Amino acid sequence: MAGDFVLDPTLLEHGSVLGRTAHCHVLLAHDAAIAWFMLVPETPEVELCDLPPALHAALFTDAHRLARAVRERFEADKLNVAAIGNVVRQLHLHVIGRQRDDAYWPGVPWGRAPTQTRSPADIAALRTWVGAVFGADFIPAG
Repeated sequence: MAGDFVLDPTLLEHGSVLGRTAHCHVLLAHDAAIAWFMLVPETPEVELCDLPPALHAALFTDAHRLARAVRERFEADKLNVAAIGNVVRQLHLHVIGRQRDDAYWPGVPWGRAPTQTRSPADIAALRTWVGAVFGADFIPAG
């Protein structure tokens, strides 16, 4: 991973860094109303279509693993996987497990104030869980 890479401060305002895989930082949104994770690849590129093929494949391999695990653990009715980037230019991929009765259904969660914030214990538990999802490919933060 690049030594001069810095996570966008806005991402850090809205989420906790759980750790990283070989290619991506894994963040957990502070909003505890939904299962909302973000994958941030270490790249100066801001669009998915500009990623080198190997990094594109690695990002989507990580997203695939995380999305399947989120669907199972949180019993998601729908998965939202998206790279929006209208507010935060740094390339990041949202992986969100949605339920028909969540606080934002059927709308989008971004751009809204959290209805519940995560406790330190919840963040720690989900860091451990994400570590199990990625196995040896995951380096926990802290």
